[in-house]
Parts: sequence; C-alpha cells; structure tokens
Amino acid sequence: MNVTLAVKQYISKMIESSGPGMKVLLMDKETTSIVSVVYTQSEILQKEVYLFERIDSQSRDSMKHLKVICFLRPTKENVQHLIQELRRPKYSVYFIYFSNVISKSEIKVLAEADEQEVVAEVQCISLFVCQGRSWEPSMLSRCTQGLTSVLLALKKCPMIRYQLSSDMSKRLAESVKQIITKEYELFDFRKTEVPPLLLILDRSDDAITPLLNQWTYQAMVHELLGLNNNRIDLSRVPGISKDLKEVVLSAENDEFYANNLYLNFGEIGTNIKNLMEDFQKKRPKGQEKLESISDMKAFVDNYPQFKKMSGTVSKHVTVVGELSRLVSERKLMEVSEVEQELACQNDHSNAQQVVRRLLQNPRISELDAVRLVMLYALRYERHSSSILPSLMEDLNRRGVSERHRRMVQAVVEYGGKRIRGSDLITPTDAVSITKQFFKGLKGVENVYTQHQPLLHDTLDQLIKGRLKDSQFPYLGASSLRDRPQDIMVFIIGGATYEEALTVYNLNRNTPGVRIVLGGSTIQNTKSFLEEVMLATGQSSGSDRSQVASRHSNRR
Repeated sequence: MNVTLAVKQYISKMIESSGPGMKVLLMDKETTSIVSVVYTQSEILQKEVYLFERIDSQSRDSMKHLKVICFLRPTKENVQHLIQELRRPKYSVYFIYFSNVISKSEIKVLAEADEQEVVAEVQCISLFVCQGRSWEPSMLSRCTQGLTSVLLALKKCPMIRYQLSSDMSKRLAESVKQIITKEYELFDFRKTEVPPLLLILDRSDDAITPLLNQWTYQAMVHELLGLNNNRIDLSRVPGISKDLKEVVLSAENDEFYANNLYLNFGEIGTNIKNLMEDFQKKRPKGQEKLESISDMKAFVDNYPQFKKMSGTVSKHVTVVGELSRLVSERKLMEVSEVEQELACQNDHSNAQQVVRRLLQNPRISELDAVRLVMLYALRYERHSSSILPSLMEDLNRRGVSERHRRMVQAVVEYGGKRIRGSDLITPTDAVSITKQFFKGLKGVENVYTQHQPLLHDTLDQLIKGRLKDSQFPYLGASSLRDRPQDIMVFIIGGATYEEALTVYNLNRNTPGVRIVLGGSTIQNTKSFLEEVMLATGQSSGSDRSQVASRHSNRR
C-alpha cells in the first residue's frame, strides 16, 4: 500500500490518456503541490508536459496549438474558474480531471459553458490528502474528501474503527462511511479474505510525541528546519550560497536521503563522511589529463553523474552542517535527555531538579524552555507535589513571552488527563506495567530515543487482536475476526515523523501486515503548538491564517 506510487500512477494515466503531443498541465494551488511531491520536473517533461499553469492565473497566454490537462480540486472556486476558461478557451482540447467526486449539477453547468466543444473528457481522479483540525462543516467535508480519495486510490473499502473518547473521530468515521455507502459502486473492489481496516485517531490522545526533539534524519530536518512539500528553506543559514537557499529532499529521487531517512544523527555523520570520500574518488581528473579523444569522451559520459553526485553531496553536507550547528547552539542534547526522561520515566524528584536547572541556562531557547515545562505539566499534571506554578514563574523571570506561557496551559487543556482516552502517562494493565518495569531494569541503548509514540502500542494491540472495542469501537455491527493485513491509520490533528518511523518498523518487522499512516498535517513542535492554540480558542486571527496556510501547503 504505497500512496505515493498510487498517486504517481494515476497522474501518469491522466497524462497518457490525452494522447501524444505537447501538453499543458493546468492546476490549482493544492494539486500543484500533489504533482510536485510525486514527480520531478524532468520526469514530467519526459511525458511531453512542457508548460505548467495555475487556473487562477490572469496572465496566461492563448495557445490554441496545445492540448491541456486540467487537474483540479472540485471546489466552487475552481468550477467557476473552469466555466470562465471554457467560455473563452485558450487551448485546443481540454481533458478535465477532478481530484474527487463532483456533483451532476456542476457537470451540467460545465457542459453548458463548453459552447465551442473543446472538452474531450471529464473524470474524477481520487488522490487528495486530508487537512483540517476543528470540525467546521467545511473542514469535515474537506477531510472526508481526502480520506475517501486515498481509499479509492488504494482500491480499499475498509471496515472502520475510531477512538471513542474523541467525538471528532466518530464524526469523521461516520462521514467517511456515508460516502462509501452513497458511492458504493465506486468502492466495489475485489473482496479480500481479510477486509482492510481504517483506524481514525485523535492527536489529543498523545500530545507528548509532537513536543519532543527528534534524532533521526527526516524528523530532525522537519523539527529544526521545516519540510514543506519536500522543500527546505535554508535562506537564513549563515553564509549559505545562492544555489542552496532552497533544497529538495525526496526519497523518490535522492538515494542518500532514501537510505538515511530513519537513521540517527550519529550514523548520518558517518554516512556523510563516506559520501564525501566516495565523491572524492569519483571526481573527474583535471583538464590536463584530457589528452586524447577517449579521455574527453569518458569525461563527457561521466559528467552528468558527477554533477548529480556533486549536488547531492553539497545539499546533504549543508543540511547536516546546519542541523549540527543548531544542536550545538541550542544545547539540544542536554534538552533532549531531559525531555526523554519526562516522557518515559516517573521520577518527580529528579524531574523537577533537571527542568529547573535547564530553565536557568541562558543558552536554552525560549521554545525549548517552554516545551520542557509543557512535558512536565503533562507528566505530573495531578502530582501532589507539582511545582508547575513555580516553573511558570521561572519562565516569566526568563522573559518568556506571555503567548508562549499561555501555551503551557493550552497543551494541558488540549491533551491532559481529562481529555485523553488512553493511559498515555501511567499504564494500568499488568502487561504494560511489566513492560515498563523491565525497560527500566535493563536500561535503553540510546537515552535520546527511549520514547515510543502511543501509536506503537495502539497498532501492536490491534495487530495482536487485543485492541479494546470499548475504547476503539467498530462503526456498524461487523468486526474483524482475523488479524488485519491492510491497515490505514488517520490522525486528526496531524501525524509526526516519529510515528512514521514507528509504522516503518512495524511494516518491516511484521510479515503479512501493511500499514499506511496519514493525518491532517505532518506536525513539528511549532506547528503543533499553533494547532493547540487554535483548538483551545487561544489563537489570534493571524495565528489562524498561518495554520490554514500550513494545512493547504504541507504534505
């Protein structure tokens, strides 16, 4: 179950269906992001797509000699743009594809606008990913569209389980089920022996995972630099060259990145060194060595490969160098060790001492100081000797902004004991207590990676058939009798790259089980805290617009 591959195949089919010849790809803001994630520009050029345009652009030229492939979301705005386009067509033939179901009434309006009969085909290609946090009607509809699109792209008609403690999970589950029932012909796929399963969860059940600093390559990049549609903005890096102000990290097109996604920072440093040494060995000799035609031919033949390798080396050395600078500057190894202790251990006496000590260190950033207090607040929310008021005073003395201080209470309101449906902090069943006891007894291999997301235990219990129906009921009367094989997990409020690593390891270590992870966004600490402020009603208008912008851009 590879969502990226499924999307790529659908887009390929869309392009090939328009026949041979030069083509224009006409998209909206969000479908542009979809295409850019799964295709490089050189790849799509090989399919005779030579021009990329936005449907909302007012400056497009008329090109009657070209056919156009329109790939759009079925929104009212896009339908209106398309009506205007068809009334005054700029291209010879239109192949129109929507990323989800469009109503018959809108099809009729488009047909009436096509007075010059330039439309050759209209189809719905279900590809879209989900967005949204609070269930305003538009957001619920948006997220339902995204989930059903992915199900259709993967050709899955699943049974649905949801997190009972979250009303949002139940409403989304019911909304998805309603679409499956209404469009039953679209979901009439070949039956499998064990039906696929869609599990809908809520981020508020585990507010700890998105607050932790990360130490694997992909997760570190997103936490410290930010990943947006596989792109990293390095323009603020001291002394950065013009060519490296924005770089692309894509596992589809970058072998080094694909091989190192889930490795820890120490291993990345070693592999960067090996990459550099390999580059030195393969580097073409100086021009004085080009003494014959065969020397020149060999240089020309090897140059593209050398140039590509040169770009890969420069990119990753720059990224890893900046990560290393930030780790040192912000004392992140010290901070992370305390974070892990707060997340995994239950020693209040030691916790209050180490948190207070770090809060007094002027080199600790404001964000890191606040997140330590947040983790303390979540861990020892109801401890009889809690020093949270005192820690809040320490933040105030440090000069931490009022907005950041308000985030501490907002996080507890968002994902505290009263909200959670799980035993995130203190396990109550015998198996969990025993596992925690032995983990504490034998220690851990790496103090910076002790933590495992709640998702790990949830999926482990699901695969073993032990996930409680009382906490994660099925929608409807049916239930699975056998171990699930195809599992799609969706987290309202966003997933994290630490959870992606958990799913990767479960897929690798559990033969016969295939898991796909999705969410309303991919969170790092900053984006998660924006989400928390929005969800708890403590955000300003500018915060809301930033969150909306992030949801519409990030994949």
